[in-house]
Amino acid sequence: MPFDAAGNYYHQQQAVGSKFASTGRAYPGVGLNHVGSYQASARPWVNSVIAVPASGAVATAKVITFPQVSKFFTIVNNGNDELATAVAATIKIAFSAEGLRDDAPDAGAVRNFIELQASQSFSADFRITKLYVMASGSDANTHCSVIAGLTNIYAGHLSGSWAGEIGVDNTNHDG
Repeated sequence: MPFDAAGNYYHQQQAVGSKFASTGRAYPGVGLNHVGSYQASARPWVNSVIAVPASGAVATAKVITFPQVSKFFTIVNNGNDELATAVAATIKIAFSAEGLRDDAPDAGAVRNFIELQASQSFSADFRITKLYVMASGSDANTHCSVIAGLTNIYAGHLSGSWAGEIGVDNTNHDG
């Protein structure tokens, strides 16, 4: 795919008889900052039976990958029907694997994840291509559902999905 220096995708017009076909001009495609992509109604994306792995190393987190950049998303903690306690069905969501880290439980710790109890949900109008999910405890039978509205922007325009950014990774960026 042809990209310009700013990373914008350009598509060559190929319609026969078009003024563009004769001149070889290209017109801009959609990119991460293409306003119209967020104004138009989104393409639906749903996954309602996602197994959430038990708490452990961040490498074991479930990565939910969208084929295109999202306009919005909602994640619901479906809990675990086998358990009577909702506390055991708590999940953590983050926007990078490192954001799931909870290495320092003291009051000054940097935490870049959101916890959801069973039946709770979280919705946001964020441009993302990936969500990272992990149970807060040892329960390996927890499930979640995700619904997202996708733009026409290819996921490659946001390949890192904000990993390494302040407020996304569990890194103290004060210094």
